[in-house]
Amino acid sequence: MKEAVLRLLKKNRGAFISGEDICKSLQVTRTAIWKHIQVLREEGYEIEARPRAGYQLTGIPDRIYPEEIKEGIKTRTIGRNKIFHFSTLSSTTEPAREEAQKGCEEGTLVVAEEQTGGRGRLGRVWYSPQYKGIFLSLVLKPPVNPNEASKVTMIASVALALAINKETGVAAGIKWPNDLLVHGKKVCGILADLSAELDRVNYLVLSAGINANHEPEDFPDDLKNNATSLKIETWRPVERAKLVRACLESFEHWYTLWLDQGFGTILSYWKELSVSLNCPVRIHTLNKSWDGWAEDVDEDGALLLRLPNGQLQRLVSGEVSLRIT
Repeated sequence: MKEAVLRLLKKNRGAFISGEDICKSLQVTRTAIWKHIQVLREEGYEIEARPRAGYQLTGIPDRIYPEEIKEGIKTRTIGRNKIFHFSTLSSTTEPAREEAQKGCEEGTLVVAEEQTGGRGRLGRVWYSPQYKGIFLSLVLKPPVNPNEASKVTMIASVALALAINKETGVAAGIKWPNDLLVHGKKVCGILADLSAELDRVNYLVLSAGINANHEPEDFPDDLKNNATSLKIETWRPVERAKLVRACLESFEHWYTLWLDQGFGTILSYWKELSVSLNCPVRIHTLNKSWDGWAEDVDEDGALLLRLPNGQLQRLVSGEVSLRIT
């Protein structure tokens, strides 16, 4: 009902709508309408009330509420099903995994305004201040062999890089396998958590964190030289719900293309957007580091690293450091 009240206020934005008209439209009492108006105000919506005139929506908060994400979304499944919103959460991955284990529909989304325990690759902390970034996890159930599922993070990196560019004008490059960089600094990280059997995927939880409206002083000292935000790059605040919507639309497009036509086209786009190919790199894995020339990425998404001795090393995971020569 709260969502219905909000839709009416938005439909009549710029003008008052009487309590009586709202009651007639939604078949509820004035008391019920007032209660929903109060809840919306508590959530940050600015609603003016005037005797004999009614209610007028005068301001929308910068929150990634489900109602704001879904408004006008052009997808078939992604973001169309249940969206769970949290003000503060340790990590969006955990509740998304729980919903997947319960058998939720593909496209179920978990979003948070703040993460207190977000993690990046190799267990690194992902800095997640409240109302600054975008933190989300998406439940997917691709009908593919489990050894194909790792491609989803590369699909997501292409989709999010293109969505960010379309919405903000920022040209983000991809650092293998799936981090997004702007001017050499990280602006987005992507991870996937897979549950599978020998020959089928049960579910995959795709998680992403985007530095949207961070100011330079928002980053801890140890991250200031390595991280940036879309606001820092553009000098303009980002409408976070609008960007989430754009990312979901872009991801569904590329995800569907993969399922229908294969990985070839996506891999070509990934290589075009890459900032870690055809350059010297250092690859850190859990047990070893490798120095060499990032020569290519194969059809499975593995990095082909040319070692100083001429040997070609195939790496399926690791953390890339770009080397300046």
